Amino acid sequence: MMQDSSRTRAVYVISVAAELAGVHPQTLRIYERKGLVAPARTGGGSRRYSEEDINLLRRIQEFTDAGLNLAGVKLVLELENENASLRDELARSQAEAGEAVQQTHRHYRRDLVPLSQAMTLFGRNSSIFGDR
Repeated sequence: MMQDSSRTRAVYVISVAAELAGVHPQTLRIYERKGLVAPARTGGGSRRYSEEDINLLRRIQEFTDAGLNLAGVKLVLELENENASLRDELARSQAEAGEAVQQTHRHYRRDLVPLSQAMTLFGRNSSIFGDR
């Protein structure tokens, strides 16, 4: 799946990202230390957050507001990512299976003789067997 570059481009400094996510900048540093978010870094080492990062930060806040601790949040996010990967893999497998079925059907159609041709063939050749 191709990502929209405007959503993945890291442009927000930590103070703006924190404000957009509704948390303190120190909270973002904690989230990073815990492995919940991985902002891009400038050449000088400053953090830069993308729109995608901001959405992730908001989701983390929703989970913590609902009572999950950060370890629980990390586990939920990992499970969601794994689930998405498995769904993608399933969709690919289903598409491949569908194509294999279609290929098999095309193969069988080539081998089949229409009933009208088969009857005509038997009708013409019936004198070979001495019926008439």
